[in-house]
Amino acid sequence: MDNSQQFNEDLCQFLARATTPFHAVAEMVSRLEAAGFSQLIEDTDWDIQPGGRYYVVRNGSSIVAFGIGEKLGPIEGLRMVGAHTDSPCLMVKPAPERQRHGYLQLGVEVYGGALLNPWFDRDLSLAGRVSFQCDAGSLRTALIDFRRAIATIPSLAIHLDREANKNRSVNPQKDIPPILCQLSADEKADFREILREQLVVEHPGCGVEKVLDYEMCFYDTQPAAVTGLKGEFLASARLDNLLSCYTGLQALLQWDGQATVLLVCNDHEEVGSLSAVGAQGPMLGSVLKRLAGDLAGYSALTERSMMISADNAHGIHPNYADKHDENHGPLLNAGPVIKINSNQRYASNSETTGLYRMLAAAEGVPVQSFVVRTDMACGSTIGPITAGEVGVRTLDIGVPTFGMHSIRELAGTKDAFNLSRVLRRFYNHPGSLAAS
Repeated sequence: MDNSQQFNEDLCQFLARATTPFHAVAEMVSRLEAAGFSQLIEDTDWDIQPGGRYYVVRNGSSIVAFGIGEKLGPIEGLRMVGAHTDSPCLMVKPAPERQRHGYLQLGVEVYGGALLNPWFDRDLSLAGRVSFQCDAGSLRTALIDFRRAIATIPSLAIHLDREANKNRSVNPQKDIPPILCQLSADEKADFREILREQLVVEHPGCGVEKVLDYEMCFYDTQPAAVTGLKGEFLASARLDNLLSCYTGLQALLQWDGQATVLLVCNDHEEVGSLSAVGAQGPMLGSVLKRLAGDLAGYSALTERSMMISADNAHGIHPNYADKHDENHGPLLNAGPVIKINSNQRYASNSETTGLYRMLAAAEGVPVQSFVVRTDMACGSTIGPITAGEVGVRTLDIGVPTFGMHSIRELAGTKDAFNLSRVLRRFYNHPGSLAAS
């Protein structure tokens, strides 16, 4: 098995465990601690040492991990990689129970810009964070994941909608509440009680007395898989953007200890990033200010630093090639994609793209570019948000992907591995990040 095969197998295992942003951060923490990183608590003093490896978690769904260079400390600048932990999904509402015609359904809210049609006829499970009162009278939280198919959203048969293949649309209020089970006429469903029972299964001895609230989302139980006649594709849920979280993490774990490096994975990108733990919130800036020590040091640190924002790019779809600019249609397995937009929907500029091209060439990794069609609106990433909030030079990069925001997305098996190689070189680059 070569390095790329090992990379993709482990990526599939990571995706299987990272079913929510909370679970993604928990999995990242587990891997960081196994590599010698230690947690810093934000309301305490930090004892930061050269060569030290640290991480900070907020809300259980965003994480900043960093290593202090033994040769180039923070004041010489940071090599930063950013990604996001959240993906479009169906979140369970606070009072979700719907009993109709003997079926228990749960009301859901669409999180982010989900492509809804692929959610029909899938085997769905539930995962998330639960807040509960324990028998000692205190408030506690815990993560749960049913890890098995417990729900589905059946399609309406074509016999009952003969125009389905022409103009069927999805009403997110009426059409997508998942079915969990059948109930007899005298049964009364209580979703919080279902969660309480699952808490006891996953956390025996937790002393749960009453579930107070929750952040639970449905997800597809079909595992990530290498597909394609030649094994050239990776199919999975949540590739946008857990693939980038994993890629950045793998690069960080191969840090050589010389320069100061940082990985930030924010929650809430899919809904605009404006939150206490989103890229438009204070988390990253707070960490950088503590590393800098004072305002003058912070200004020097950000001026000498650079961020690579990693978020998936739109690969050119052979059935819809006219959706791309003819000279900027990225191919799967043809290299990571530099994302450019003159209206600052992406934060790349010629200096940051030039450095990336130099690093990629040193690794023998091909590079592609994406520019949206001039007559179409452009999406965005945490790149421009981080650049605006922190004031750091930024590059937007991504792995070409099909079906972005679907319940199951498709990427190439070479691209994430190649991006990780370039990010590793970026972290371990011995020279200045700025052009002279």
